[in-house]
Amino acid sequence: MSRRFRGNSTNKVDAKGRVSIPASFRRVLERGDPNWKSGENPELVVVYGDHRRKFLECYTIEAIEEVEDKIDALPRGSTERKLLQSLFHGLSEPLSVDETGRLVLPARLRNKIDLDGEAFFIAAGDTFQIWKPETYETEERARQEALLDELPDDFDPLIFLDRKPEV
Repeated sequence: MSRRFRGNSTNKVDAKGRVSIPASFRRVLERGDPNWKSGENPELVVVYGDHRRKFLECYTIEAIEEVEDKIDALPRGSTERKLLQSLFHGLSEPLSVDETGRLVLPARLRNKIDLDGEAFFIAAGDTFQIWKPETYETEERARQEALLDELPDDFDPLIFLDRKPEV
């Protein structure tokens, strides 16, 4: 069973904010929740961020705990720790998948990204994102295409993996 989210899907959102999570995403959520047992509903954390973020980022319990451990390692009172605590603790929402494999997104989260009718799910490795489909198409996809347009036609993106991280 994969520990990474893969793929994308567009699913209906009903009037109560219920939206089906792709089945493969649910398996990753189950595996990433240390308290999950067969027959129970996995938990996750949805980080919605500040006014600039136009999507919801969904973390498994293990993935958010990894982020939280790194935040806790920063010096108390530091600007970086305060900012990250605000973004990852204050601007997030713990949720669980219901028995039918759906998330019930509270109205304030739906309103935050202007979600209504349909939700676009896209994998991002150890997280997945939920977008309003039109926003993803006009903003995120356009941003990605602009970056790719700057590269030569024969560019192999795997070359990024061989670069040393910038410090």
